[in-house]
Amino acid sequence: MDITEKQRHELKKFIKELELYRGRHTELVSVYVPQGYDLTKVINHLEEEKGTATNIKSTSTRKNVIDALEKMTQHLRLYKRNPENGLAAFAGNVSEREGGQDFRVWSIEPPIPLRTRIYRCDKEFVLDLLRDMLDIKEVYGLVVVDRRDAAIAYLKGKTIVPLLKTHSEVPGKTKAGGQSAARFERLREGAKTEHFKKVADYLKEQFLGNKNLKGIIVGGPGPTKYDFIDTGYITAEVRNKIIAIKDLSYTDEFGLQELVNKSEDVLANEGIMQEKKDMGKFFETLATKPGMAAYGVDDSMAKLKMGAVDTLLLSESLDDKGIDEFEKEAKLVGTKIKIISIETSEGVQLRDMGKVAAMLRYEVR
Repeated sequence: MDITEKQRHELKKFIKELELYRGRHTELVSVYVPQGYDLTKVINHLEEEKGTATNIKSTSTRKNVIDALEKMTQHLRLYKRNPENGLAAFAGNVSEREGGQDFRVWSIEPPIPLRTRIYRCDKEFVLDLLRDMLDIKEVYGLVVVDRRDAAIAYLKGKTIVPLLKTHSEVPGKTKAGGQSAARFERLREGAKTEHFKKVADYLKEQFLGNKNLKGIIVGGPGPTKYDFIDTGYITAEVRNKIIAIKDLSYTDEFGLQELVNKSEDVLANEGIMQEKKDMGKFFETLATKPGMAAYGVDDSMAKLKMGAVDTLLLSESLDDKGIDEFEKEAKLVGTKIKIISIETSEGVQLRDMGKVAAMLRYEVR
């Protein structure tokens, strides 16, 4: 299960804040409550840990741990029940001044269900489980093939990750002098067969047994892609993962991009297509009804404060302060926000044109 770009942004921001803090001793408390776990049991456990903490020799560390646990239990009691995906909570004295007190508590319902229960006191907060959630797990396999070339890649989130390219020894259509047509055709067919076998082996190496592989999309010019699939050289388990076949004009890196672009029907629910759709709608609006669109930080913020913005498109390259300001204003007027990555050409365009774009509710001149 992967997370949306907005969830990813919120989680990154949360992690980034907690990474700033360091305890002078093992006095920062991290608690992870798994999905479906009884929150009362966690609170009772933390109450017991307060008793155990009285044995800590250092007076300042003992006080900081006990106070952090007290703040944590008070915070957890605010929840009527454990959230749907579980809960991650953090507490501690984060004062930068020696001997100072600045006890704070943070909590977040993660975008992916928690499976692990953790209680730990350390010099820093335990954030690895949250960091792991930022890593996109699910991928698609991309294969572009014709008689002479093939390229294999993963589509991971919005990023095409090239794996390998291969070139066949299939002779060109112009045969060498003195060769009979029949012999020349046998050479071509033999080389094509070896090429297909090699590509099928590569697919097995790259894709077989990958539990995160959601499907394989095959593309190429003309009928060759069907010839390749029908050869019988592709392992059954890999073949069963093929979910679409697309007609293309290219077979190299351009072919991989073209394959993704032509797979909108297959990838309709994936982030890459949603971003392309959102940005495409904005560019179309800008071109046909410029009074219904705005871009750039200042113009978009002005329209937002007027209550005229229906949807804001914020580049992930916009700094956290800027995103926070737009989110604050958007809440006041019920504006939808979408975070756009810079991993697509459309996302790069948004970054280069001012990092913010807006589609309006009504025309503003």
